[in-house]
Amino acid sequence: MRARPAAVPALSHGVDARQAVAATVAGLGYELVELERAARGLLRVTVERIAGRPYAEPGDAVTLGDCEQITRQLQYALEVEGVDYARLEVSSPGLDRPLRQAADYARFAGARVHLTLREPLAGRRHFEGLLGAGAQGRWQLALDDGETVLGFTLDEVREARLVPVLDFKGRRSAGAATTQETAAPGAPAAQTDREVSG
Repeated sequence: MRARPAAVPALSHGVDARQAVAATVAGLGYELVELERAARGLLRVTVERIAGRPYAEPGDAVTLGDCEQITRQLQYALEVEGVDYARLEVSSPGLDRPLRQAADYARFAGARVHLTLREPLAGRRHFEGLLGAGAQGRWQLALDDGETVLGFTLDEVREARLVPVLDFKGRRSAGAATTQETAAPGAPAAQTDREVSG
């Protein structure tokens, strides 16, 4: 499981890097899922297509062409805004898409989710089941035993991700992960190691 993304600081002249990236991504017709700074100057941007919007390439999944287009525009925008980075990586959220905001939970209600709580409940932090909406800003997870329903708020969640569902008849039920990584102007390209926590 990946570590929670590091906060992306505001720039010295008051521009919030997250706002600059989100505005650029939204201007191109995509949704910003996640933004994080990783080791060795990597700025990792995760995006997805907006449902129902037409794109140059058909389908619901982010394509390599989408990542290339977003990368080119972000390189320009980040230079103009003065965001310091050595490498930029633009990718799709993949099959195990993280759920971060209430809108994500609402969008994927009814989907199978792996949930990690901040504090243990009955000696467990990790749960898996079907996500549902509860009352008054609460959410619920119907566990596999068919009887237990876990109620929770977003403040109690350390991490939540969709559980990938694969159809081994040649088609996947969700978009494939696509990544486009580039070096900032004047910086050497390097391979990215994913951060893993146990």
